[in-house]
Amino acid sequence: MAGYHPDINDPDAFVLYRYRPNLAAAVIFIILFLLTTLFHTFQIWRKRTWYFIPLVIGGIFEVIGYVGRALSHQDQWQLGPFIMQSLLLLVAPALFAASIYIILGRIILMTDGERRSMVRLKWLTKLFVTGDVISFLLQAGGGGIQSSGTLSAMKTGEKLIVIGLFVQLAFFGFFVAVAAIFHTRLERYGPGSTLDLGALPWKRHLLALYASSTLILVRSVFRVIEYLMGNAGYLLRHEVFLYIFDAILMLAVMIIFNVVHPGQVTDLYQQRVAGHKEARSEDASGVAMQQPRNGREVPSGPWS
Repeated sequence: MAGYHPDINDPDAFVLYRYRPNLAAAVIFIILFLLTTLFHTFQIWRKRTWYFIPLVIGGIFEVIGYVGRALSHQDQWQLGPFIMQSLLLLVAPALFAASIYIILGRIILMTDGERRSMVRLKWLTKLFVTGDVISFLLQAGGGGIQSSGTLSAMKTGEKLIVIGLFVQLAFFGFFVAVAAIFHTRLERYGPGSTLDLGALPWKRHLLALYASSTLILVRSVFRVIEYLMGNAGYLLRHEVFLYIFDAILMLAVMIIFNVVHPGQVTDLYQQRVAGHKEARSEDASGVAMQQPRNGREVPSGPWS
């Protein structure tokens, strides 16, 4: 597409941008995403929540994506920065979703509530992360095809991206349903053990999960509509919609988990497991002390 600059208002032409990208908006979101990503990196290191690394990578993608938009302000016809922002901003939420899927599994472990989940814990994370990977590859593949810069490649890439977004919506919608059913069953029937749910912040973390999931779903629906409307569609002709329905929503997802960090869920589960091991060890020691010696029963009273 080098040297070819069609009229940005021509509905029959494929145009990279139908406006000049706003530099100030791009710089603001570079700074905001950088700050929350750095904070998440610190939280991962401090709490050892390595399963949150995909979210941090997604944050890095967001930063680089808005750097691409800032560069496009200088030259809106340059293909490199356009592909950079288009691809990275597109796939970053799939990385956020990968970490969110794992959170539900950690909440189920913390509450000892596997029997209340409609999907067994063994398959829960595998199922949704697999769907997320498929969605990621389809969207990234579509963006990669578009990088060739030809008109046909742009249209083919768009179709592949839309398929990837539909896959993401399907799996994410099912995930929210699984989380909601687990929540309802846990409140109604309890964990199926003597565990005191009132002492655990499980509802707080589920609400954070619902909020972030809703934001990603709204953003994905926006992206589907955006691509279905086509290159000359109303949404792609107005930059403000990208910031309202993508930038702000994805920034909110990252901030939610800065505030309600799942490291607490992991800590509480590990404490419970450690407590159970200690109790079993004490029980085993007590039984050993009461075993008969030389065929005689050893008394277990205070005078033994």
